[in-house]
Amino acid sequence: MTYQKQLGNKGERIAAEYLQRENFQLLDKQYHTRFGELDIVALEFGIIVFVEVKTRTSDRFGFPEASMTPAKIERIENAGLIWLQEHPDAPDDWRIDVISLFLDPQGQVLDLKHFKNIHND
Repeated sequence: MTYQKQLGNKGERIAAEYLQRENFQLLDKQYHTRFGELDIVALEFGIIVFVEVKTRTSDRFGFPEASMTPAKIERIENAGLIWLQEHPDAPDDWRIDVISLFLDPQGQVLDLKHFKNIHND
């Protein structure tokens, strides 16, 4: 497994633990579609939340959340719509959130930011 994949998996575990502490119900992780992967699918107050996790150990390439381009958001939206089709009992309301993580070289969290509802119609 590549370093980037290991880092991404660690970030997703940290994000999942954070979401559970914030009273989100985790429904799915690493859900694959033809449009790409949904890192985390959760439920908050009756709303399905598709969570993209961005993890970095350096700001050399900018802040993690800066990598959320309109094309990336569209891929998440399309993957989310497939998830919703495959889960017909799920609520109709949904949104896309981003969790941005900075970790130190030992994998400890230096910074965690949760951006809610980044999707714009």
